[in-house]
This record gives sequence, C-alpha cells and structure tokens, in this order.
Amino acid sequence: MRFVLAIVAFVVAAVMILAGIAQRTVFAPPAQVSAATTVSGEPRFIVIDGAVLNSHPGQQTLYVDGAKNELVAYGRTADVTTWLGDQSYATLKYDATTASLTSKNVTPSPAVDTSGTAPSTTAPTTSSTPSADAKGPNPAGSDLWLEEFDGTDANVTRMNVPNNISVIIASDGTAPAPNQIRIVWPLDASTPWAGPLIVGGGALLIVGLGLYLWGLYALRRSRGPRRKGGPKMPKLPKAPKYKPSKSIEATPKGRRSARRAMIAVPVVLVGALGLSGCSGDYWPHFGGTTPMATSTPITTELPKSKDVQPPAVTVPQLERIMTKISASATTADAKLDSKGIATRFTGPALQLRQANYAIRAKKSNEPALPAIAAGPLALTLPQATSMWPRVVSTVVQGSSKTQAPQAITLVQETPRSNYLVTYAVSLEPKAKVPDLAPAAIGAAVVPPDSKLLLLPPQQVAAAYGDILMKGPKSTYFNLFEAQGDTLRPAVGLEYKTKKKAAIPKTASLTFTNKVGASDPIAMATNDSGAIVWTSLEEFETTKVVEAGAEITLPANSQTAALLGTNSSKTGIQANYGYQLAFYVPPAGSDQKITLLGFAQGLVSAKEVQ
Repeated sequence: MRFVLAIVAFVVAAVMILAGIAQRTVFAPPAQVSAATTVSGEPRFIVIDGAVLNSHPGQQTLYVDGAKNELVAYGRTADVTTWLGDQSYATLKYDATTASLTSKNVTPSPAVDTSGTAPSTTAPTTSSTPSADAKGPNPAGSDLWLEEFDGTDANVTRMNVPNNISVIIASDGTAPAPNQIRIVWPLDASTPWAGPLIVGGGALLIVGLGLYLWGLYALRRSRGPRRKGGPKMPKLPKAPKYKPSKSIEATPKGRRSARRAMIAVPVVLVGALGLSGCSGDYWPHFGGTTPMATSTPITTELPKSKDVQPPAVTVPQLERIMTKISASATTADAKLDSKGIATRFTGPALQLRQANYAIRAKKSNEPALPAIAAGPLALTLPQATSMWPRVVSTVVQGSSKTQAPQAITLVQETPRSNYLVTYAVSLEPKAKVPDLAPAAIGAAVVPPDSKLLLLPPQQVAAAYGDILMKGPKSTYFNLFEAQGDTLRPAVGLEYKTKKKAAIPKTASLTFTNKVGASDPIAMATNDSGAIVWTSLEEFETTKVVEAGAEITLPANSQTAALLGTNSSKTGIQANYGYQLAFYVPPAGSDQKITLLGFAQGLVSAKEVQ
C-alpha cells in the first residue's frame, strides 16, 4: 500500500510541477500591450490626451519616429491647447475594441487668442488654416511644459501622467512632426498559482519519497525465517573472499547506490524549483490586486475643487525654469551681454543689470550684481490662475553662504512667451516672510488699487520714496517699520543731508524721485495682507551755479563710466533704480509695512543744462 501511495504522490507531484512551470512558460500571459499608428497629412503638431495615455493602467512608454528633429513634451491639457492657439494639429484616439490608435486633424478657429487671456478648448472646423509655408511656433524650451525631451531622448519616453496632462509631439514647429507613434502599457504578467503549484508539487514529491523509503524499510524487516525448525545444518567451509580492484570499487553498483541516486535527483530538483518560486509574481496577493511596478505618477498639484484656479506652475516646473534662467543670467553676466540678458529679464531687473554691464565694460573693478542661483528654492508662491499674464514668486537660497537669499518675481505675458525676471531683490537679514499659501494651491494677485490693504499697492513706492526724502516729517513715516530696514539709513534723509553739505558753493545738489514705470505686483498672504513688489527711481542732480565753475567726478566712478566723461560745465543727473519688496498688512491692522528686501544701483546718467 505504501508503494501505491508513493506512486500516486509522484504522479500528482509531477503534474503540479509541470502545471506550475507551464504557467510561467507556454501559458504565461503577455507582459505588455501596445498600439501604434502612422499619422497622415504631415501635421506640425500631434497631441495625445491624458485619457488616451491612461487607456491601460501603469507606466506609459511612448515611441516616436519619422522626423529629423524630434521633440516630446507634456503639460496641462489646457496649457497645451492654448499654446497651440491657431495652429492646426492632429489628435490621437485609442480604440479599445481593436487595441489600435487612430488620428484626427483639428483646425482651430481663427478667433482663438494666442496672447492668452484664457485657455479655450478648440474644436474641428473648416476654417482657413495657416499657410503651410509659414513658420510655426517652436515648442522647444517653453516654460509651460512640465517635462521636455528632444533628439534621441524623444525617441523613447516613459511617463505616468494623469488625465489632465497631454503630450505634444513636434519637430521645430515648421517641419512636420514625427508621425510614427507607438504607445506601450505594461500588463499584469504575474502567475499567482505557479509558486504554490511548484512548491506544493515539490513537497508532495518529498512525501512520496518518504512513503517509498518507508515501504522499502518495512519490506526489508518482513524478510527472514518465519519460524524455528529442527537441528541446525553444519556450516559449510567459507570460500576465500574476492577483493575487487580500486578501479572497480569506484563504480557503485547494487540497489543501495541506485537509491542514493534516486534520493539526490528529487532533492536537487525540489531545491531548484523551490528557488524559482521566490518571485512575488509567482504567488497570489490576498490583500487586493497584484501590484504593478510603475514609475512615480506625475502630479500637477491641482486643487480638486472646480471653483479653485490651478497654480501657474508646479514646484518641479519652477525648478526647471529657474535652472534655465540661472544659466542664461550666468552666461550674460560673464559676457556683459545686454541682448542675451533681455531674453530672461524685463522691467527694473533688466534695467539694473544692463546698466551694470555698461559700467563694468568701462570700469574693470566694478563688481557684478548678485548671481541668480538655480536653487534650492526656499519658497514657491505661484499665482492661482488659468489666464495670462501669470505671476510666480520664489525665494532662492543659493549655495553661497555670503550671498543673501534672493526674492525673485517672474511674469509670463503669453502662453508662448517664457517667464521673465521682473524683480530680483536680496532679502533683508531680519526679514520675516508672512504665512503664504502652499505651492500646490497658489495665491491670488491683489489689484494695484485694492483698498483692502493698509496702503494700495500702487501707492507703496511713492510713500516709501517720500520717507527717503523727508524722514520723520513724511506723512507716511509711521506706516512703515524702521527697525530692520537697512536701505533707509543708506540712502535716506540723513545720507542726503550729509551729501548736500559736502557740495561746494559753486554747485547745487537736489534729490527727487518718482514711481518706477513697471506696474507693482501684489500677491495675497494668508492673513489677508500682501507681498508687494514695486520700483522707485531717484534722481540726483548736480548743477553749476557759478559762472566758469565746473563739476568734476572721480575718474573711476560709476557715473563717469555711464556718462562717458568725468566733468561737466553745466550739470550732471544720475538716475538710481530701486527694486523693493514689502509686506503690506491688511487694512485696519496695527502692524506696519515692512521692507523685506531691495536691490538698488545706478541705471543711467546724463548731462543737464
């Protein structure tokens, strides 16, 4: 009976092991599913919606080919659509029944505004399209994209995007986009019963082997005399024992050696099969569905409420933007490139930097302005909006311990333009930034004439300029915090009084100021106040008041470098630019307006009559 059970165990074990192995080989499910298409019509742009990319769960792998210069980027669907504006493009759809991709050409209405007051959803129409010979916009380097790949990196891209993200495929905006497209999704290729079958079969094989050995042992014990008989027979003389040679002894024979081989083979087989079943794909997951290995999903950090506007940028997106701005500024600072710096700076920040280049070109010992660091970003405050222009503020810590953190304000005027540095100020040593909205939500931009603040943003620069001119006699003196303000003693009333006293009687010195040409930018804080960035221009005018007198400047002065001469028989006017960042508390608060940071310097000089 034991031998019968052993044979049955061997047969069942063999069936189980073979079934487990078959699940991982001949009956193994496919590891992925793919869909491919060749887009006809040579469109300049191809858009793949997030819903198409999520037709199957898991990481999406996108393969593109068919163009000399290839670019793949992804961003918010609304941003991608608005960036395309009046450009025709092709969209892809996924047919679940046939597991294939189909394309459809979209011609936006000419009424779509690419300047970007608000993103709009375009629909197919028969309206006229831009000329095929016209040069199209180049999507390369756009600050709207969350990520961008070009060249060989664009041939194969792996992503895990949500439904509100779309992919744009292009070349240079003028040449046709790569039209050979394939999307691959991973499938659950696990075989949860392969492990139990293989290991269970191995265990049953051991049980069968035990039964077999038990049967042999019982059979051996059952042999021998059953009863005692008559007198014993005399013993026969023993024949001499045969001693085999060593070479013959080396080869084991007989039933015992065969049993050793039979034991070794199952043990090795079971060990190998047991080790092969260690992978998680071989075992069932009773806690839920089988997990699939995918990349970290990309998130746009958007609020879920439909009534809340999304932040203008995500933190990773801003980090990428600041890296590009830092690289452009570093190159321009080194080459004194006034045109190059204008590709990433505007307003008072551009004016100050270009003036610094002009001074350094004639004055070799003139220090450069503080470098724009790429990061790390200590604070990110994007505007909560889906319209343009868009505002983003950040505080860059920088890697240098000797340089103060910089508060930088960026403005993107249209969907197709990049963010430009409008204000770049160094924070005060004791500046305390109030509580701000998290980067995932963003903040509202406060109107320049808002009366919900202690002072409307458009009046802050003029009020502070009045304090610099009049000191304690200014009407606004008690509205601003003097403690911690390092700019006021450096260029305020006391400084101006001392400088006037040093002017000879043959000349006169006057100070005037006015609000800068750039509009102030105010972003709301959590306490209903606002961070206000504004600019101020101050004019220092020296005139000759006695006939025959002459004004002489130090030869190595900044004013002489910009003026092109160090003397004048009539007068000289030096224009200083101030970039200012304030915290303005809400109306009715007992707090004062606090200077958070500033940047200032000579921006122009001219001879006056």
